Amino acid sequence: MKKDIFIGMFVGLIANAIGLFIAANLLGKGDEFDVVIKAAAQEGFLGKLISLGAILNLIAFFVFIRKKQDYRARGVLLITVFIAVFTFVFKLF
Repeated sequence: MKKDIFIGMFVGLIANAIGLFIAANLLGKGDEFDVVIKAAAQEGFLGKLISLGAILNLIAFFVFIRKKQDYRARGVLLITVFIAVFTFVFKLF
């Protein structure tokens, strides 16, 4: 049970990282990943870029639900909520 939640959290983090990488490459117009991240931080839209990266969590969540792996889906959901709170707090400062 706990193990499945942690697996879901890990999958959620990996899915978000891959989504962030894809979003940065699509919106970065060919620039390198670190250049896009630095520019996003300077221009104030890094939070939006991170949120776009979380879209892949939706796919992982529904795959786990469809396979009846509810605790793994719960882990993905926890990470998604954590990312949303992190993005909100990041926007405040």
